[in-house]
Amino acid sequence: MLMKQMLACQQFIDQVHSRLCQVVSWFTLTMVFLTFLIVVLRYGFNLGWIAMQESVLYLHAMVFMLGAAHTLKANEHVRVDIFYRKMSKRKQALVDIFGTLLLLLPVNFLIFFLSLDYVIKAWSLMESSPEAGGLPLVFLLKSFILVFAVTMNLQGIAELIRNIFAFKSSTAASAEGQA
Repeated sequence: MLMKQMLACQQFIDQVHSRLCQVVSWFTLTMVFLTFLIVVLRYGFNLGWIAMQESVLYLHAMVFMLGAAHTLKANEHVRVDIFYRKMSKRKQALVDIFGTLLLLLPVNFLIFFLSLDYVIKAWSLMESSPEAGGLPLVFLLKSFILVFAVTMNLQGIAELIRNIFAFKSSTAASAEGQA
């Protein structure tokens, strides 16, 4: 029963991050369009707006912060795998379990808690851009630090569940192979 609940939890988290990835892909397309528009307006018509330039910066931050969890889900994150790639699936699952428990989850909890006061202060000030004509949404942008930490920890939990299942299934397969 617990295994079914764990699997359902992992699938739900994966599904949420897949949908979030679709939003991120639209942000990326919008960012490319805006960058093109900024260049054309600046060099073609000698026009420019700080708010438009900052919107590209905001979109870039959102793409990174919201897309990081999907990158983890897709196993496309940076990994120094000199030894990892030569390991059996069982050992890889074990390394991933310990990496998640000892590095991923604690670091993202730390990011969340160290950033909480920073974000709260930005909201209390309704912090806006220091640039004239900039976006008055810096407090929202800073909030994505917390969203990043939460989504990474959620995906870390999903990866932990996935690796526990991988470890158990490889252990069962090796036990059947020895029998």
